Amino acid sequence: MNVRRFTARTSRDALVLVRQALGEDAVVLSTKPCADGIEVLAMAPEGMRQVERYSQAEPAAAAPARGNARPDFVNSVQAVEDDVAQLSMSTLSFQDYVRERMLKRRHAAMTNEPRGTAPAETEALFERTSVLEQRMTERAPVAMPVPVLAAQPPVVQREPAPVLRDNPPQRSSEIHVPDLAAQAATESAARRDQQDMMNELRQVKGLIEERFGALAFIEKLQRQPGQARLTQKLLDCGFSPALIRKLGDSLPQDVSDESAWAASVLERNLITAEHDAPLEDQGGVYALVGATGVGKTTTTAKIAAAFATKYGAANLGLITLDAYRIGAHEQLRAYGRILGVPVHTAHDRASLEDLLELLAGKKMVLIDTAGMAQRDTRTRELLDMLSHRSVQKLLVVNAASQGETIEDVLIAYRATACAGVVLSKMDEAVKLGPALDALIRHKLKVVGVANGQRVPEDWHRLSANALVHRSMRGGGSTAYKLDASDVSLIFTAAHGNAAARHALHA
Repeated sequence: MNVRRFTARTSRDALVLVRQALGEDAVVLSTKPCADGIEVLAMAPEGMRQVERYSQAEPAAAAPARGNARPDFVNSVQAVEDDVAQLSMSTLSFQDYVRERMLKRRHAAMTNEPRGTAPAETEALFERTSVLEQRMTERAPVAMPVPVLAAQPPVVQREPAPVLRDNPPQRSSEIHVPDLAAQAATESAARRDQQDMMNELRQVKGLIEERFGALAFIEKLQRQPGQARLTQKLLDCGFSPALIRKLGDSLPQDVSDESAWAASVLERNLITAEHDAPLEDQGGVYALVGATGVGKTTTTAKIAAAFATKYGAANLGLITLDAYRIGAHEQLRAYGRILGVPVHTAHDRASLEDLLELLAGKKMVLIDTAGMAQRDTRTRELLDMLSHRSVQKLLVVNAASQGETIEDVLIAYRATACAGVVLSKMDEAVKLGPALDALIRHKLKVVGVANGQRVPEDWHRLSANALVHRSMRGGGSTAYKLDASDVSLIFTAAHGNAAARHALHA
């Protein structure tokens, strides 16, 4: 007969909990709002049957009291109090008790039974019943384990909406809906903090490696004076620190002349066409490409003059693709008129292929192209236009340019796919070291050099020995000279990449 409490977010969920716990015939005593949602007091049908048995037994016990026997009245009052004590654990039982007393009181009023004729115990019992009823109406707490609430109509009469049995409701105290957005934000912040920490650790590691590498190199230079002198010499000649590190690491201990040893190593690693037949003797179709102003047209005229001198102008064909600059093709036409060779102009790949078929009987065909910066988007279009299977590309490089610029040109014009490199403006270069350094690291062949504007006198084929000794002379203003203390500043950076370090074979 115990009363049970159920809590849920809504009354519908609470009723489902009541049905699951006590069955379909459960008796709902009361409902009220609570902190978790709705609180419902209910008991099983067995408790209701016990209350009915108590109600049936109570009139039989009260019958002797109407015979004006005072001991029986006392026993009846005592029995009522015992009943109240027994029913104190059930709110519904106490309500039935109060309801029964109220019916008896109304029955007495309807039969015109004066209230004063009842014994004093009966009057006291009615007064006590009235007070208890008033307390029940006002929701005043009574001395019971379960709070006493006002009598309400049975909530069971209202049919709840059908509930899916596959997902029964739960108590609100047991339902926990995680805040997914907050959880995701927390995890994202944790990942960012972890990533930032890893980046900082990598930076610290790189800085430590860089500092220790610089200190180790400086200490090595101090312990090996020969390597220090060689490093300073190569820096003055314009060679890159990557190549200098490789040479310094390979320097033997018993070398007396470091510069001569380095020159011999550079000479073995520089590829030239000194042992090959000259271009004018080989023949073929050659397209001269390169950046703006490196001397492509002049170099084309020099090679054409050298060929015409040996094999005659009838075996030579000249094509120009330089339609961007005003009067650019006129320069090559002027050289053609001097040599007695007509110059043809191609505006696209189709016209170029037609001209190549027209000049297929010529021993040598030279193609002069428009000068474009290595970072110009049209450079790729030019290279695609010259992708004919019979065309060999010669990259013309300004020997007087900076090392970084030459490196960028070699990459943009795909120097590794060219038949060779022509070093132009040798007469303008203060230091030849940057150009040779790039050619050595990229393993490119030097097919010829141009050291002036004269045609064809300033066209030469130099050996690797001549080019290296020319680069080892250094030169330049004293403002760019390095002393021993400046060497440590140059080599405080991280070591060069592996590709550059393995490009040199001592």
